Amino acid sequence: MDGPAQVRARLEETGYLVDDGLAVACFLALRLHRPLFCEGDAGVGKTALASALAEALDAPLIRLQCHEGIDASQALYDWDFPRQLLHLRAAEAAGVVDAERLEGELYDRRFLLARPLLQALETQPSVLLVDEIDRADDEFEAFLLELLSEFSVTIPELGTLRAQVPPVVVLTSNRTREVHDALKRRCLYHWFDHPGFARELAIVRRRLPQVSARLAEQVTALVQALRGQDLIKPPGVAETIDWAEALDALGASEVDAELAVATLGSVLKYREDAERARGLDLTAVLAAREVRGA
Repeated sequence: MDGPAQVRARLEETGYLVDDGLAVACFLALRLHRPLFCEGDAGVGKTALASALAEALDAPLIRLQCHEGIDASQALYDWDFPRQLLHLRAAEAAGVVDAERLEGELYDRRFLLARPLLQALETQPSVLLVDEIDRADDEFEAFLLELLSEFSVTIPELGTLRAQVPPVVVLTSNRTREVHDALKRRCLYHWFDHPGFARELAIVRRRLPQVSARLAEQVTALVQALRGQDLIKPPGVAETIDWAEALDALGASEVDAELAVATLGSVLKYREDAERARGLDLTAVLAAREVRGA
């Protein structure tokens, strides 16, 4: 892609709307082969960006979901021990007694299970999503730092495997903990904030074209108001889309306070947040939206 404007256009063709800052960050990540570190609250579009990039580049999306305790064997590669054992038994039944030959056969590439990181190194082109890196521990973060620095890995039995073309790498963090500066320094950085009303409405309309314009505006206004409250988990854009989709599934072309309260489970995931929302004057929020939109 020749510049940020083309990146933006290609992403918007997939239904993913970006601002100028994110378009520039994506372009530089593609041009400089640098990982893009995306940080922000859950539900603001970080993971969806990787999917949109994969679609725009016509490349497979390879996802590594991080979790506490994740290690190299889960992320990079492992040996297929059951198949190795079957091969060993078959060789013994055939009378093969050459130990060196057997060992060489057991650690052949065909018995290697490629996990997401190795898959990304071996697949050109590809988009690698390292999702929720903040959930992994420090040791895995250090391991990932080394791999992303060289885009290569050494497997003792096979040697060094290096990506001919580095994958496009998107790392996401919900900031449940601070990721070390050493990893961030290897990446381009973009903070994902909650969008303003106009952009969020455009996203909802793009993702859910079947939803009435009035319903999309009302749901977006309600979510924007909810974010202004002291909630345990403010709703993201993903929840806005979920809420509008749920209301549309109920056959609604518009929403009132009663229907909004009845469907709060689509947008709020904590009892305390739902109780706070029920205490709001949702009718007034909707009325204010009508006045602004008039």
